[in-house]
Amino acid sequence: MQELKSIIRDIPDFPKKGIIFRDITPLLQRPETFSMAIDKIADNYKNTEIDLVLGAEARGFILGGALAYKLGAGFVPARKPGKLPYAVTKSIYNLEYGNDALEIHEDAIHKNHRVLIVDDVLATGGTAGAKVELTQKSGGIVVGIAFLIELVFLGGREKLADFDIFSLIKY
Repeated sequence: MQELKSIIRDIPDFPKKGIIFRDITPLLQRPETFSMAIDKIADNYKNTEIDLVLGAEARGFILGGALAYKLGAGFVPARKPGKLPYAVTKSIYNLEYGNDALEIHEDAIHKNHRVLIVDDVLATGGTAGAKVELTQKSGGIVVGIAFLIELVFLGGREKLADFDIFSLIKY
């Protein structure tokens, strides 16, 4: 994974002073590294029955769509409020200063659908927790949560301790 890690660009002081933003766009722009990342994540779940992959906008769409295709599963987009045209299920989650929300169509996940949640980064676990809540509110079963990057020092894994977590790259 060192090859993938070496391609991720560090942006200091973004979005605010003291933060190092891990920019995955160089990895996504290269077909060989993008496919390597998707293949490595898919390999971890190749023996797992998965009906749906759920990813949140925007980078979760990129990884989730490709991963769903690779795994032969459907894809469920989780969006910010007001972006989906049909009736929705909503999950509100806490941020450092306030809260945010994600929504999925109310008919996107059915009872006992086996769902793999995917996103680019595991930080504090808030966004992933919201996706877990959306899955469970809909009657789905979370079979795993996969991340391209895990920021270990932020402790998000502990908030998701009841679930199988896979992170390709750790900082």
